[in-house]
Amino acid sequence: MTIAFTFPGQGSQAVGMGKDLADAYPEARAVFDEVDDALGQKLSDIIWNGPEETLTLTANAQPALMAVSIAAIRVMETRGLNLADKVSYVAGHSLGEYSALCAAGMFSLADTARLLRIRGDAMQSAVAVGEGAMAAIIGLEHADVEAVCHEAAGAGVCQIANDNGGGQLVISGSKAAVEKAAALATEKGAKRAIMLPVSAPFHSALMAPAADAMRHALAQVEKRNPVVPVIANVRAAPVTDAGEIADLLVSQVTGQVRWRETVEWFAANGVTSLYEIGAGKVLTGLARRIDKNLSGTAVNSPADIEAALATILG
Repeated sequence: MTIAFTFPGQGSQAVGMGKDLADAYPEARAVFDEVDDALGQKLSDIIWNGPEETLTLTANAQPALMAVSIAAIRVMETRGLNLADKVSYVAGHSLGEYSALCAAGMFSLADTARLLRIRGDAMQSAVAVGEGAMAAIIGLEHADVEAVCHEAAGAGVCQIANDNGGGQLVISGSKAAVEKAAALATEKGAKRAIMLPVSAPFHSALMAPAADAMRHALAQVEKRNPVVPVIANVRAAPVTDAGEIADLLVSQVTGQVRWRETVEWFAANGVTSLYEIGAGKVLTGLARRIDKNLSGTAVNSPADIEAALATILG
């Protein structure tokens, strides 16, 4: 059994997430306390009690999702999991890449929380509200969506932001261009083209100011080579050098999250079991659509952790 751990991205958040872990395990509670201290804010109170619209704010959702993932990891480690011995690769969807790198020891927990707060703030402020947009295109091939984006680019920035697999691609950019691309995609036979209720055009060239902010922030923190390779979002291939990973994290802000290719890379390189560590089960569902031979398991409750450890530790 060759195992990879994956870590969810924005959209997986829910009020109350991680509370059962914090109640059941002191080491999980300690993670939330450390994140609160690092941010100088009771983020844990927002995570567990809401309101939902406050948790959903990018600057809160990003460190919050990371905190839940790392709480689960710390519990698993306390119960005998050695990541370097049992897990061959880690990967995370967008902000989840930071969770993956924290789990693999590249960043400290406090630094990861602060980096994600900076990232969330910078992404939110990079583009004035209403100027950018994102849309999900269902049922077209990657090349067709790329062609649609190219055709719409006369109206502004338009590019593929996420290739999530299973025929689902997300495009991002200037509002007029994304709306035009969505209409063109429908004309070309897309099953659906849905404008997404997001606050900014993530993973597009319009995020360049946020990329600059992350370049500066990443230069300030201590970095160690991860104990297992990370499959980087923008490369869909393993990377082990901390400096190179930091450069790729900067590129990730304006670049494409190549999740379909990441899961395909796992399948082609001997990974048999994917464990999604943290809130929700979005990545587990995507993996199933991309390659039915991969076993996918979401790990986010005490029962999930005990079951996963029974399998992983034998």
